[in-house]
Amino acid sequence: MFVLAHVTDAHLGPLPRARFAELAGKRALGVINWRRGRQHRFNIATIDLLVADIKAMAPDHIAVTGDLVNVGLAAEFATGLNFLRSLGEGSDVTVVPGNHDAYVRSTAHHSLLNWGDYMRGDGVNGDVTAESAFPFVRRRGQVALVGVSSAIPTHPFMATGKVGREQRERLGRVLDELAAEGLFRVVLIHHPPCGRRAANKRLIDEEAVRALLARHGAELVICGHDHVPMVEMLPGPNSGLIPVVEAPSFAAGPEDRHWPGGYHLYRIERVPDASFPWRCTLEARGFQSGDASVATRTVRVLSQAVSAG
Repeated sequence: MFVLAHVTDAHLGPLPRARFAELAGKRALGVINWRRGRQHRFNIATIDLLVADIKAMAPDHIAVTGDLVNVGLAAEFATGLNFLRSLGEGSDVTVVPGNHDAYVRSTAHHSLLNWGDYMRGDGVNGDVTAESAFPFVRRRGQVALVGVSSAIPTHPFMATGKVGREQRERLGRVLDELAAEGLFRVVLIHHPPCGRRAANKRLIDEEAVRALLARHGAELVICGHDHVPMVEMLPGPNSGLIPVVEAPSFAAGPEDRHWPGGYHLYRIERVPDASFPWRCTLEARGFQSGDASVATRTVRVLSQAVSAG
């Protein structure tokens, strides 16, 4: 059995001091939003409790689907790196960026510069700075983690994402290669490719991403962005279904107005002599409204093995 923990949308604070020139345009609005809302809802004590629980669960790997920073100040990426180090080494933690990690064009590449050890595919050495770094692949036993970036700089009041044609083409080839190897393919992406949300928060090319998954397949897609849990099933190849799962914010407390904070654990098992040889179970752990203890909140079977007969 392979146990994968899924963390998303930590929105690490507090905001560092910034020069006046750094707060022009979109960043100024982001700082106002932080001071009026998120700094009161998200705090390090919440994160510390959830990190301690993850350590107690001892997963084989941890996936982080973005939004570690808030307004893209350079100093925020160092805070993000410290957080990732608190979770584990780069070989044990895999990260993809979110829209806040690409908040403004001037620092949109800083996640790659600072978190490269956590965003580097197998066999890749040195700095990870090129757009072609995505998708990347990490094979861990019989599980393949596929990192996809939907993070793009956007105008004020926009939190959209985009995978883009070139990355989609590479992703299709990668998924086919991993299927030929018989691996359980987990796609990590910040923006969910399905579900209902406001136009200013959507994945711009979601229809193309869904069509790609329908052609090439995946065993699981995990994401973040909306700060609320979601499980949907997308059509896959050969009339199969692909679970798409969003976790709540990792920084939200038990009284959060959107959803109490938490994270997900996936238990992935290979079943011998089956035409579809995988069983995947989701355990949602975290807070419950009014309850500051971290515990199991729901358990759900996402996929079952299908016998060869």
